[in-house]
Amino acid sequence: MSALKIFLTGLFSAGLVGCAAYHLGPVNGATAGEKSIQILPFNNQTFQPRLGDALTQSLRQRLQTDGTFQLVTHETGDVVVTGVIRTYDRRAIGYLSTDAATPEDFRVEVVAHITARETGSGKLLLDKDVRGHTFVHVGSDLASAEREAMPLLADDLAQNISELLTEGTW
Repeated sequence: MSALKIFLTGLFSAGLVGCAAYHLGPVNGATAGEKSIQILPFNNQTFQPRLGDALTQSLRQRLQTDGTFQLVTHETGDVVVTGVIRTYDRRAIGYLSTDAATPEDFRVEVVAHITARETGSGKLLLDKDVRGHTFVHVGSDLASAEREAMPLLADDLAQNISELLTEGTW
């Protein structure tokens, strides 16, 4: 029985140590909702239709869920985020077993240049290229498969942008 007590005590101690680094709320020292943020629609310079709209919507949803910033849509926020989707790249990573020249799996990557500027001072808070990716399995139609994967691609890129915005030390 004492071995069980020692084991449970060790397990409890390990759990406490593991949670010691957890921080509730914004990690950049700010108070949740202290600053407002405005996400302007992304400019899509790729040939992939509706990618800018999907990314704008996904980023707004992520920031609203996160709670670090108060999301504003009709007035100017304390921080204004703009972005340009510059590249959309599809690379084959898997081929048909019956035809080694025909790809069936792709890795799709998108790169967007993001800027975040403080409205009051005009200070540039973020000016960086951010990447996102997803995987696409082609069934009978590549265009349909890419269209179905677009929300996943936009969400991955939005997650990366959101982390930069919410965990930034400005």
